[in-house]
Amino acid sequence: MSKKELKEMEKEIGGIKRELARIGAMRPGSLTRQYRNPADKTGAHHQLSYMHKMKSRTEYVRPQFVEQTQKQVAAYKRFKKLTQRWVDLGIAHAKLTVEIAKKEMEK
Repeated sequence: MSKKELKEMEKEIGGIKRELARIGAMRPGSLTRQYRNPADKTGAHHQLSYMHKMKSRTEYVRPQFVEQTQKQVAAYKRFKKLTQRWVDLGIAHAKLTVEIAKKEMEK
């Protein structure tokens, strides 16, 4: 555990911040293909399901917006993954900072 590790964490956090800044439009949820008649697989349509403000929501997605919605859902998943990594690094960074400070006080 060293200051070098702190610098590496800070560098990774900086990279995460830059990547987050590049994320465009996003929406939570999952996009699925549903059928009005599942047995015959007829009447296909796309449906977006998500939670927002503690409420479950479902929206139909028109065929011309499916690709755009897929990109938005993927962007949200990337956002969640990056922010989770940032939080993990932040916790590790804080613990390591305290550990280094304790060792310096002991000297």
